[in-house]
Amino acid sequence: MMTELSESLLQRIGSGDKSAVSDCLDRYGGLVWSLARRFTSSQADAEDAVQEIFISLWKSAQRFDPAKASEVTFVAMVARRRLIDLNRKRQSAAAVSSQSLDSVEPAALNDPTDSVSINDEAAQALQVLNELPDEQAQAIKLSVYSGLTHNQIAERMGLPLGTIKTHIRRGLVKVRDRLKPVIADQGGQV
Repeated sequence: MMTELSESLLQRIGSGDKSAVSDCLDRYGGLVWSLARRFTSSQADAEDAVQEIFISLWKSAQRFDPAKASEVTFVAMVARRRLIDLNRKRQSAAAVSSQSLDSVEPAALNDPTDSVSINDEAAQALQVLNELPDEQAQAIKLSVYSGLTHNQIAERMGLPLGTIKTHIRRGLVKVRDRLKPVIADQGGQV
C-alpha cells in the first residue's frame, strides 16, 4: 500500500503492476478521450485513437520520470504525439488514395529509359551520400532507409537532437548542391 502512494501510476505500470492499468484508465481516460475527440473527425476514429494512445502509454511507462514532468503532462504529451502521428498517417493515406493511375501516361509506366534514368539518379545520390562526413551520412541513412524519427536517430547515435537535425540538414544541402549540376545537365530540375 505504501508503494502505491509513493509511486505514480505510470511507474507502477512500468514495473508490471497490472492493477495500475485499470487505475490509469480511470484517472486519464477522460483526458485522453477529450484530446482524441478534438484531433479526430469521427467517433470511431476517436475510439481507435484512444486505444492506440493507451497502448503507447503502456509501452512508454518505464520512460516516465517524475523529476522531468508531472504524470498528467506525460500522458498528455504521449497522447498528443500519437494523435499527430495518426493524423499524418490518415493524410498520407488520403493523398495516396486520391491519386489515380488514370493521370499517369501509360507509356511512362512502361518506358525502360525512365527506370534507367531513375536508377542512374539514385546511384548518383547514393555516391554523394557516401561522400558526406560519417555522422551526416549515417543520420540521413537512418532517416531515409530506416524511417526513424530525429529523436530515434539521436538515441541510436548517442547525440543531442539538435545535432542530429543539423547533420541531416547540412547533409541534405550538400547532396542537393552536388546533384544540382548533374540533374541540370540531364535537363531536369532540383
